[in-house]
Amino acid sequence: MPGRNYTREDILKMADEEEVRFIRLMFTDLLGVTKNVEIPRSQLEKALDNKMMFDGSSIEGFVRIEESDMYLYPDYNTWVVFPWGSEEGKVARLICDVYMPDGTPFPGDPRGILKRVLAEAKELGFTAMNVGPEPEFFLFKTNEKGEPTLELNDQGGYFDFAPVDLGENCRRDIVMVLDQMGFEVEASHHEVAPGQHEIDFKYADAVQAADYIQTFKLVVKTIARKHGLHATFMPKPVFGINGSGMHTHQSLFTKDGNAFYDETDSLGLSETARYYLAGILKHARGFAAITNPLVNSYKRLVPGYEAPCYVAWSAKNRSPLVRIPASRGLSTRIEVRNPDPAANPYLALAVMLKAGLDGIKNKLQLPPATDRNIYIMNEQERKEAGIESLPSTLKEAIDCLLADKVICDALGGHALEHFVQAKEIEWDMFRTQVHNWERDQYISLY
Repeated sequence: MPGRNYTREDILKMADEEEVRFIRLMFTDLLGVTKNVEIPRSQLEKALDNKMMFDGSSIEGFVRIEESDMYLYPDYNTWVVFPWGSEEGKVARLICDVYMPDGTPFPGDPRGILKRVLAEAKELGFTAMNVGPEPEFFLFKTNEKGEPTLELNDQGGYFDFAPVDLGENCRRDIVMVLDQMGFEVEASHHEVAPGQHEIDFKYADAVQAADYIQTFKLVVKTIARKHGLHATFMPKPVFGINGSGMHTHQSLFTKDGNAFYDETDSLGLSETARYYLAGILKHARGFAAITNPLVNSYKRLVPGYEAPCYVAWSAKNRSPLVRIPASRGLSTRIEVRNPDPAANPYLALAVMLKAGLDGIKNKLQLPPATDRNIYIMNEQERKEAGIESLPSTLKEAIDCLLADKVICDALGGHALEHFVQAKEIEWDMFRTQVHNWERDQYISLY
């Protein structure tokens, strides 16, 4: 996909050459769920001219029924023909931005929100935000009806291989499909937990990276189903083992190159990188509701399972929120480790970028690195080191979000209102539900 610059005529030609019968016009709702309007080939010209209307009132976090008409504006460079096709013929897709009937961008479109924050970065002289995401997932066996069970597909561990890693063939097929779709896959391997996997693909600019994440999820779920498995990006599907994260490598570039690199610095980090990192740390509690958006997300962010719980940074260990990978030069970057793969990638990148830009604008001072293992520090030691904890529940994360003006500004009024409303409903449903753990603990005792 890198380096594409398709025209309207290119797409029409490719559709005919590939004998494409249907096109999915894809977009993402506020909660990060991919939606699509499927059209036949005969409607492609209309779609490419930005004339495809849909009912926005039916989409989570979009608009009320009395203001429902919205338009899909395809990004030509996202044209891809799905390798798996269908019985009726080949299917292609275009990722779209969402617009209002008056031709203005819809303020609640997650892709548009990311573009808006990127425009702010451009005003500061940054030409690109490079992002390398690492989304992890679990594979579960399915029953005779094709429904997911709670039985993991293997008992493998980190970097295991067949016969212990029984997901190897499925993972390999996923990589082959991604390769056919233009991904540059760098590595695939079994992760720490049984049934857990990771496939890493090359970094891209922020919008393209978010597009990649959404496409990646679709491919993983589709190919897993062909293997009789269910793939889930739920952060913590099983108690007692590691959850799934989406570590997010990021750096800013100017016309002169990587703005995060300074060869004269002891760690190779520029002032810009240090300011950006300080902004990430300052707003980490504020953006957690976006990067970790589920009730279940906070079951992952607990000590003992390699997930970060504490707001700190280091170039030497992996227990803090932010790690500085060893590569330098063009590859100098920071790795933010708390996001999980349930996050809306457009919003997650938007709020992290906004946090970093706040650090740059205000020249926030970076606190000292924490090179000790934070998990073995007691509360007093963490307090003396100035190390805060990430929110421990979705409710706490929502409160932190609403208290952080910078992150609220990144989302804009429309998205903030609808996101918070949806998450408060989710929290209340969880809070009032009676869970199996409670019955196991109390029903006989009391």
